[in-house]
Amino acid sequence: MVESVKKEEVIEIPIGKYLSQVRENPWMIASVVLGFLFIGSLIFGFSSGTNVASQTEVGDKVLVFLNSQVNGGVTLDSITQKSGYYEIVVEYQGDKIPVYSTLDGNNLITDLVPVDGSSIDNSIGTTGNTGTDGARVDVKIPTDAHIEGNANAPVTIVEFSDFECPFCEKFYSESLGLIRTNYIDTGKAKLVFMHFPLGFHPDAMPAAVASECAADQGKFWEMHDKIFEGQSLLGKDSYIKWAGELGLNVNTFTTCLDSGKHDAKINSDSAYGSSIGVSGTPGFFINGVKVDGALPYSNFQQIIESELK
Repeated sequence: MVESVKKEEVIEIPIGKYLSQVRENPWMIASVVLGFLFIGSLIFGFSSGTNVASQTEVGDKVLVFLNSQVNGGVTLDSITQKSGYYEIVVEYQGDKIPVYSTLDGNNLITDLVPVDGSSIDNSIGTTGNTGTDGARVDVKIPTDAHIEGNANAPVTIVEFSDFECPFCEKFYSESLGLIRTNYIDTGKAKLVFMHFPLGFHPDAMPAAVASECAADQGKFWEMHDKIFEGQSLLGKDSYIKWAGELGLNVNTFTTCLDSGKHDAKINSDSAYGSSIGVSGTPGFFINGVKVDGALPYSNFQQIIESELK
């Protein structure tokens, strides 16, 4: 557990440079919090943080700043005073994102990195969290679930995902490949994919249907990869094109897309996820331990290695 912010390293980045990067990429506020080794940035000019502002003052100040960078949509979920800093959880486009502030509210710390080499409790993650009490959830895996890896692997990673979610794509592009190489392909872990299309993502449900139609012909994971690699091109024409590239019977696949035959399965996955605490994507359970957000590979590695021990 982090005892004091004094043990952490805060890298200061010129505010002008930071703001220009945010304006070029409006996802940066989420991206910074969700994974890059981009540890801190100034909000309103540096101060020593010796004064303690109220939770209301700090929460309001952080929200004004974040909303100014992404044209609104950021709301406050919770704010808690820790030993030497505030932990603030904000909600943005369906994802809950933890950020940290100095006690005076003048500096936003997007990540906590102990400079003494100690590890940070996973309840305060760089891009998500594993819950507050470490309780395990007994996740029931459906008989028709899509499983990659050795069925008898000692570690089970259950992922609730949305094919249109940018953070799900981030997990796919930055973490899943290494997890596959080091754990799934070696028989140490298996990945279970569960659908969780978010209502404000219009292409999420059709993409989920396309993956299930590919699964009918034994190519779920291949279509899964195609969809995430072509996330900017989601649409029926793309699904049909990718089906052809995967060697599927395109006529059968196309008929399936409009049949509605897989809607119940997808909705069932989503409803079940909600019932066990999934509120955004990507959401994971690693041997029942809840993990929220597009965590960097190193975080998954730490949790998986802990489970293997």
